[in-house]
Amino acid sequence: MTEDYTYPDYVTPEDQLCRKEEVVKVGSIVIPIFFTLLVVFSCIGNLLVLVILVRYEKFKCQINILILNLALSDLLFTFGLPFWASYYIWGWTFGEIGCKAVKFLFYVGFYSSVLFLTLMTIQRYMAVVHPLSDWEKCRGFSVAPFIVWILSGTAALLVSLRSIVLLHDNNLYCEFDSIRAKHVAIYLQSFFFLIAFCIMGFCYVRMFLIITRSRTKLRKKTIKLIFCIGLVFFIGWAPYNIVMLLRILQDYGLNPFTNCKVSIRLDYAFYACRLLAFSHCCLNPVLYALIGERFQKHLRLILKKMCPK
Repeated sequence: MTEDYTYPDYVTPEDQLCRKEEVVKVGSIVIPIFFTLLVVFSCIGNLLVLVILVRYEKFKCQINILILNLALSDLLFTFGLPFWASYYIWGWTFGEIGCKAVKFLFYVGFYSSVLFLTLMTIQRYMAVVHPLSDWEKCRGFSVAPFIVWILSGTAALLVSLRSIVLLHDNNLYCEFDSIRAKHVAIYLQSFFFLIAFCIMGFCYVRMFLIITRSRTKLRKKTIKLIFCIGLVFFIGWAPYNIVMLLRILQDYGLNPFTNCKVSIRLDYAFYACRLLAFSHCCLNPVLYALIGERFQKHLRLILKKMCPK
């Protein structure tokens, strides 16, 4: 997430002896195509989720409110992708305000999705481990989505304000105003991810222990969807965060990352991990359709109305 979409075809002075034209060429072809597909599938999937929730589901259930907010978060994340796809083809053509705005949407989508996934896990944890508690009815949890959006918006704003448009070799780039700002953004992203990992990991272990002792299938079904969404999230974002931290070491000029072959391999790993991570915005609706029985039922109703016999 911290964009090292940075300079899609820029080679830093330290890398002038390391020719990366092939890496840049691959990125300029693969990334725009992949981002375009993500935008199409994410918009279709998440809009369907919103339609199902608004038309068929009740919002007295906290988990439905969280799923609604997660879908909105995924859409916000998606809205920035067309601009980055264009960036890899023509460079940055949307001005400095556009640079800050697109980065804001991008980061607020990421931070909010992390926090909403964490809240969904906590909500299921309380339902499974403490089923007799009235925790879900407390006012604190009902205002939690508002708190999440405020925290996500604040963190995204702090990052996006440090974005500027730079001119290099007659090309414009949407970048951070300093290496330090870029590193702070990476550390903040990794912090959000690590906190979510610890909380969700604890909750899933406790729920797993409870479920294995339970004979009811109902509890297993209620946790299955949340577990799969969380698993997909971690499979996508964990490698990406690791690669981003390794690129910080490269920025500091630490061996072996100054080696040209290692640097090129790290760039390819960065491309692959980023494409995997960004896919999360269109995978969540697929999981709802494959695992959520009520979503399957409502989706069939919508399809019947759209395609009557």
